[in-house]
Amino acid sequence: MSIKSLETLEVWKKAKEFALRVYREVLPLLPAEEKWNLNQQLRCSSSSVPANIAEGYGRFYYQETIRFCYIARGSLEETLSHLVLCFELEYIPKELFDALEQDGEKLTQLVNGYVGYLKRSKQGCNEPGVNHSTHEDPVLYKIDPSALE
Repeated sequence: MSIKSLETLEVWKKAKEFALRVYREVLPLLPAEEKWNLNQQLRCSSSSVPANIAEGYGRFYYQETIRFCYIARGSLEETLSHLVLCFELEYIPKELFDALEQDGEKLTQLVNGYVGYLKRSKQGCNEPGVNHSTHEDPVLYKIDPSALE
C-alpha cells in the first residue's frame, strides 16, 4: 500500500477533507478553556475517521476492513456530536455547523456505501488462511457460581 493507492479511495479523501475542515474552521474558534477538552476531543474523533478507513484499507480481509469502517463511522458520529455542542455553546456559527452537518451526513452515506461494496465484493475471501481461526476450550473458563459468593 501507499498514499497513492489510498488516494484512489473516495471515502478516505472525503473523510480527510472533513477532518481538515474541523481543524481549520472549528478548532480556531474554540475558546482557550476548551483547549484540553472539546478541542482535543474534536482532534481525536475527526482525525480517527480517515485513519480508520486507511487502516481498514490496508488489511487483507474484507471483514477487517468493514470492522474499521464501522469504527470510522462511530468516530464520525462522535465528531458530529461534538459539533452540536460547539454550536449550542455558540462557539461556531450556524452556517458552519449546517455545512459540517451536511458534509457529515454525506460522509456517513459514503462510508455505508463502501461497507456495502466490501460486503458484496468480499475482497480477500480467497486469501490463504482466511478460514483458519483460533478457538479456545470454553471449559477452561467455567466458574463455579458458588465460588463467587
